[in-house]
Amino acid sequence: MAGPRTHGRRQPSLAQLRAFSAVAEHLHFRDAAAAIGMSQPALSGAVSALEEVLGVTLLERTTRKVLLSPAGERLAVRAKAVLDEVGALMEEAEAVRAPFTGALRLGVIPTVAPYLLPTVLRLVHDRYPQLDLQVHEEQTASLLDGLTSGRLDLLLLAVPLGVPGVVELPLFDEDFVLVTPLDHRLGGQEGIPRDVLRELNLLLLDEGHCLRDQALDICREAGRRDAPVTTTAAGLSTLVQFVAGGLGVTLLPRTALKVETTRSDQLLTGSFAAPAPTRRIALAMRAGAARAAEYTELAEALRGALRPLPVRVLDAEAST
Repeated sequence: MAGPRTHGRRQPSLAQLRAFSAVAEHLHFRDAAAAIGMSQPALSGAVSALEEVLGVTLLERTTRKVLLSPAGERLAVRAKAVLDEVGALMEEAEAVRAPFTGALRLGVIPTVAPYLLPTVLRLVHDRYPQLDLQVHEEQTASLLDGLTSGRLDLLLLAVPLGVPGVVELPLFDEDFVLVTPLDHRLGGQEGIPRDVLRELNLLLLDEGHCLRDQALDICREAGRRDAPVTTTAAGLSTLVQFVAGGLGVTLLPRTALKVETTRSDQLLTGSFAAPAPTRRIALAMRAGAARAAEYTELAEALRGALRPLPVRVLDAEAST
């Protein structure tokens, strides 16, 4: 029985390894043959062929029983490990064929993660219990690098990205609100005109956060030419504490308000006149992703789950 060859060397077949592993377990040809559904002659032939391929004697055959040779004892462990891995490979292939099973590596930006992940995790737990969701919180540039390199499967972040080879599945739009100290003249007001941003001491996140770039864009649209920032923060929680301490004002997306503004009683929020400055949040995947249909279905399920939040949920056809 000739096994497959690799670079000129004959290799054991899986049938040969199964036959030998069965004999090593049962130490009896008849019992081993019955266990794997082979005839005794075929089993014996497979073990002999394996010995020929490997160039070692695996069994000591007597008229009464079968014993493993010293080499057979060592190689039986290896044979079992190979067969276990093949079994795991088949199980993994079966899992991959089934939708919403196996691992899904989701990247999320820091200005989204604390506010949307409870909804995302609850949805996955309830609707897709076989999905192994693995979450990575990183800034946009790192997430995009992870997506294009294959380290990540799906992203949850602000768009548009404008990156070739990346498909955006828009979820919702949300307004920005102005967060001020208690004694600020705009605190608690509604219908605030955007042009007030030309003169406010606006506190922003550090470089690398897309929310910082969005806030600067809003300021430029309002006619502001200078960089408004003298104090920056690594996260929204710190930013809001700066505002509570009287260092300035900031812009927060509505989804962050409930979490961030309840940390202090020294804050007020004001809303802008329509159309208010907004951001759009989407899922992003590689173009041609093997699981594109699953990601599209997940996006639709997320739109439904996000409706209770203070956002404007988009339909699947919304463009970025």
